[in-house]
Amino acid sequence: MARTPSTERRQRGGEDRNRERAPREEREDELLDKLVHINRVAKVVKGGRRFAFAALVVVGDGKGRVGFGTGKAREVPEAIRKATEQARRTMVKVPLRDGRTLHHDINGHFGAGRVTLRSAPAGTGIIAGGPMRAVFETMGVADVVAKCTGTTNPYNMVKATFDALVNSQAPRQVAARRGKKVAEIVARRDGAIMAAVAD
Repeated sequence: MARTPSTERRQRGGEDRNRERAPREEREDELLDKLVHINRVAKVVKGGRRFAFAALVVVGDGKGRVGFGTGKAREVPEAIRKATEQARRTMVKVPLRDGRTLHHDINGHFGAGRVTLRSAPAGTGIIAGGPMRAVFETMGVADVVAKCTGTTNPYNMVKATFDALVNSQAPRQVAARRGKKVAEIVARRDGAIMAAVAD
């Protein structure tokens, strides 16, 4: 059977689509995910109790993108799968300094939870509690000091951490908003850090 131009185009189009699809699958495979918390809940019904599971998962690419999700199901693997899918859909980009720490200190809160995130010099490592540590590890932060007060609920801790991270800004963004040069913003920040260390 002779191949018409339209069939050739369709076949070529299919190949192009497969080529476009492959990188997206590779990108998804590069994501790191961490199970932060799993909770067993019971519903009392006429015949007894029905158990279900709620999972909290954090997903990141190790380069500044991170997201979190929750999922509920009758089985643990299904709850984790739902939470991971939601986390991938709700990822946010956080600017990092030298790809290892935050640009500036940030405060965040959610419910009773209050978090303080502080940038740190190289070699400090991740000084943070369990749920917050999972967020920083998947995001790719190597040096940070974090403190959460007011709650030990992992859901509220993660949400408060994300509230802080969403408000993080790079010097370029601040300079553009204030009509200044990036060098001026960075010089002021570094000067403030040196003054704090001297004190």
